[in-house]
Amino acid sequence: MENVRVRFAPSPTGPLHIGGVRTALFNYLFAKKHNGTFVLRIEDTDQTRYVANAESYITESLEWCGIPFDEGPGKNEKFGPYRQSERKEIYKKYADALVASNQAYYAFDTSEELDILRNQAEANKTVFVYNNVSRETLNNSINLTKQEVEAKLAAGEKYVIRFKTPKDQKLILDDMIRGEIIIDTNTLDDKILFKSDGMPTYHLANIVDDHLMEISHVIRGEEWLPSLPLHSLLYEAFGWIAPKFAHLPLILKPVGKGKLSKRDGDKLGFPVFPLNYTNQETSEVSKGYKEEGYFNDAFINMLALLGWNPGTEQEIFSLEELCKEFSIERVSKSGAKFSPDKTKWFNQQYMMSTDISKIVAEFKALNSEAVTGFDDVYITKVIEAVRERAIFSKDLWELSDYYFANPTSYDQKAAKKQWKETTSPLIKEVANVIKNIEDFNSATIEEKVKEYITSNELGFGKVMQPLRLSIVGAMKGPHLFDIIEMIGKENTLERIENSIKKLG
Repeated sequence: MENVRVRFAPSPTGPLHIGGVRTALFNYLFAKKHNGTFVLRIEDTDQTRYVANAESYITESLEWCGIPFDEGPGKNEKFGPYRQSERKEIYKKYADALVASNQAYYAFDTSEELDILRNQAEANKTVFVYNNVSRETLNNSINLTKQEVEAKLAAGEKYVIRFKTPKDQKLILDDMIRGEIIIDTNTLDDKILFKSDGMPTYHLANIVDDHLMEISHVIRGEEWLPSLPLHSLLYEAFGWIAPKFAHLPLILKPVGKGKLSKRDGDKLGFPVFPLNYTNQETSEVSKGYKEEGYFNDAFINMLALLGWNPGTEQEIFSLEELCKEFSIERVSKSGAKFSPDKTKWFNQQYMMSTDISKIVAEFKALNSEAVTGFDDVYITKVIEAVRERAIFSKDLWELSDYYFANPTSYDQKAAKKQWKETTSPLIKEVANVIKNIEDFNSATIEEKVKEYITSNELGFGKVMQPLRLSIVGAMKGPHLFDIIEMIGKENTLERIENSIKKLG
């Protein structure tokens, strides 16, 4: 495949939803698979919905995800500018060209006039559509004389430019995911291409930009599928070769049907944005995957498998592997249900496989005061002992706090169940056994304590459970004798003594 160029073209109207991130990811993977270029273009033609910090949020999100753009605002601006608001003059020329070739027209209808038509249609239980039938009677350049049009333009009357949808044509379109699509042009309306505020609509701007930026493949969300007929007609009207199109399936709610939304995340307690986002108007903070403690690799791995499958049982992929294995042909037509639990599972897998030094660094950053005085060798051993039980780095402290400090309290439920009247004398004897061990390692400690239990014909649970409570403060943690070896003989004896005082 020669000269692959794809683009991710979000609107800066708020935070980047994970559906948008997945669109960016699939574009990125397709580009890298074919040694192509991944372009970022900011589609800010709708100035009424523009949010000042949204563009920086988009670029920061792509950077954190590990899928930075090759070309875009401020970077390799070969076809710049890459913000549509800075390309305003370009679009007017092309809109005028369509009017000149009789493939678009000036529409002077006011919003009040159109509202009257809509209300009349509603009263007759129909719907008003500005199309190849109704346009023949409306206030536009199709029905006005050339002199009347020129007079209106000279007088500064507001107008929009609408596409003149051809009549009685059958469009046969091709989608890389959905296959052949057949559309009757009589079912289409005459979309606005250029607005009265002097800005193009998405339809015109994205076609012109894709052409001028030499985009070879348009990979975008399913919500743009209804726009495919118009976009194909626009390419034909300009006499340009259209890119290949692929419309990605929706990411669906975890329960029920429908597109995943922020409300679903708020209701079920999971993020739908890659990074924390602060609404500048309300100061509301929406949670992000980064701040919640997800690894960016795990987040991307999860997203890649929402709507795409490799054709094998493999689920864990590095970004490099995804670039190699990805293919549009294996993207599903149907929506992909989002699973918060599966997302956590991916993070846990990365917790287990991520370089331990990275986990140690995060652990130290999160618990700097609590781990002062402990070297990296000790901390590494602790993390290795407990990380299989962790989903996030922030979980590690709760799983390992007893390695760094003696228990100051004990699980009440466990204490009531495990600490009987006869327990304190038994634990004192176990302490004496431990005190007399010279080769203080896990295997030897286990051997000596179990010898004591066996020789005294005691049940293992009668000794081992209260001993764990003494050392850990709760019924948790990895192999008990490994913990005892790690914290050392002196600390172990001190903990046993403390437990006898508080629980005996």
